[in-house]
Amino acid sequence: MPEPLTKAVAQEQPEQIKTRTSVKRFIGIASVATAVAVFAVLVAAIVHAQEKYSLKSPSGIAFSDFKGYEDWSVVSSARTEEVLKVIVGSPAMIKAYKAGVPGNGQPFPEGSRIVKIQWKPKKSTAAPFVVDVPDRLAQVFVMEKDTKRFPKSGGGWGYAVFNYDAASDKFTPDPKSLSDCGNACHTAVKAKDYIFHPYQKR
Repeated sequence: MPEPLTKAVAQEQPEQIKTRTSVKRFIGIASVATAVAVFAVLVAAIVHAQEKYSLKSPSGIAFSDFKGYEDWSVVSSARTEEVLKVIVGSPAMIKAYKAGVPGNGQPFPEGSRIVKIQWKPKKSTAAPFVVDVPDRLAQVFVMEKDTKRFPKSGGGWGYAVFNYDAASDKFTPDPKSLSDCGNACHTAVKAKDYIFHPYQKR
């Protein structure tokens, strides 16, 4: 190698090494910053979930009894003037439905859980036709079957309502929600083990 070129290479090497070191340091710092940000988001999500699932109704029905309801199978849906509802069931409830309960005259098994997720409706501004879609979450209405805990309630079902406030992004137990709050209404479907909604064909 000619002498001038050798000198030039020798002079460039320290600067190249510095550059590589700086780039590696920057990548390392960026990786750490990204990991910290992701961790913070995960912690926030976990804390939020823990807040929700730490709630209990006035009669002691725990929201945590329904943990994972967000991903339960859909039983049916309904619409009133005030709310849109999607009804979901726990795996045990869905299994019973598929076995023919309550149409076969059998009751749902102990531990069955069903949830009505209720939204305030709004008109869709995107659809090319008139259709109501969910706007903001309003309430989560829950039912669980435990004849030992709810012996006075028809069929052994316990009921609770957890209200949702969009401004604070928080749930609160409904103060009027006693364990048998839905019993008077659900007595109309006593023959169906106090459950209004059948498992809809799909």
